[in-house]
Amino acid sequence: MPSYPKHPCAYPGCPELTDKKYCEKHAKLEGQRYERYERDPNTKRKYGRAWKRIRDKYVQTHPFCEECFEKGILTPTEEVHHKLPLSRGGTHAQENLMALCKSCHSRITAEMGDRWPSDKVYKY
Repeated sequence: MPSYPKHPCAYPGCPELTDKKYCEKHAKLEGQRYERYERDPNTKRKYGRAWKRIRDKYVQTHPFCEECFEKGILTPTEEVHHKLPLSRGGTHAQENLMALCKSCHSRITAEMGDRWPSDKVYKY
């Protein structure tokens, strides 16, 4: 399948061509800037090292997207989703987690209204 042509890095003044928004060098810098200045400190506390260990352990036991798996499609897990978000009183308990691919995670998050306002609410 053909891919899109490479385009210049979005970092001001960088001439590098990339498939993504930023070249490798500036992607790291942009991630650090986001963590330092834009990410909510409360979120950082909720998703620390403990969450990384919980997430990695969950992905080991659930290697495929649970939504796609129900449809008979084997898609590798890319995200671990909280059924009831931490901001609404959810926990990191295994009963509250779902292994998802990026597209399913984005769809569910959009339907829940966490990222983009929506009329729909996803129910489990």
